[in-house]
Amino acid sequence: MKLKISHVTEYRYDEPSAFSLQRLRLTPPSGPGQKVLNWSLHVEGAKPEVEYDDQFGNHVNLVSLEGEQQVTRIVAEGEVETEDLNGVTGPHTGFCPLWLFLRDTPRTKPGKLVKELIKGVSGDNELGRMHALMNTIHETVDYQPGTSDVETTAEQALEKKTGVCQDHAHIFVAAAHALGVPARYVSGYLMMEEKIEQAATHAWAEAHIPGLGWVGFDPANKICPDERYVRIASGLCYKDAAPVSGMRIGMPGEKLQVIVKVADQEQSQSQSQS
Repeated sequence: MKLKISHVTEYRYDEPSAFSLQRLRLTPPSGPGQKVLNWSLHVEGAKPEVEYDDQFGNHVNLVSLEGEQQVTRIVAEGEVETEDLNGVTGPHTGFCPLWLFLRDTPRTKPGKLVKELIKGVSGDNELGRMHALMNTIHETVDYQPGTSDVETTAEQALEKKTGVCQDHAHIFVAAAHALGVPARYVSGYLMMEEKIEQAATHAWAEAHIPGLGWVGFDPANKICPDERYVRIASGLCYKDAAPVSGMRIGMPGEKLQVIVKVADQEQSQSQSQS
């Protein structure tokens, strides 16, 4: 499947900003299940500072903006060819040792509610337990936008029993750790069947399974990632894979607007020709 992706992030400041520095993890890698055909990243008026791959293998662009800014507009777009590997992305590689993915962060630290959750998780092997865990999280935490933010922890989301894909992923990572399974947070794109335009990127989790390597689980949709998914970045939690993060000098107060469009290129072309 060929997916055409457009991701626009726009910050509007209440007062002009004199300087800002933005860290962008908005470039998907070619790898198992996906091949980047073309990709561009542009920030209007920005000066490229450095470009590198971080400790998790995520491609990072650091850009700065100087002068009186009322708006920062970031545009990432391109085409990615995908295939369905049943969520399997393969053996562990990279700079970080596998044991690092048993380390908790404030967002993924297992507490009382996570430990209660995993009591009902069973299976014949680790793969079966991870599937059961995904299903349990999906049934326990309702998907409700606006009920959490980027600082919400796995325990807080379980207490509310509501959240978004980011919260589902944090709960999965926390619970996998409590079960002794290495796990990581993944950010990316998902082509949705009912609509092209979305208000955010997507998030899911991966667990390391003996004999398979990293396997993806999306508790928000109760499915292992297929050809509709595109990976961008991964890490211990949201902080390591955030699409945009940074700092600016100026008065506080800003409005954020995100527009993500993901479409099947072949399908859209056939529709336009018919």
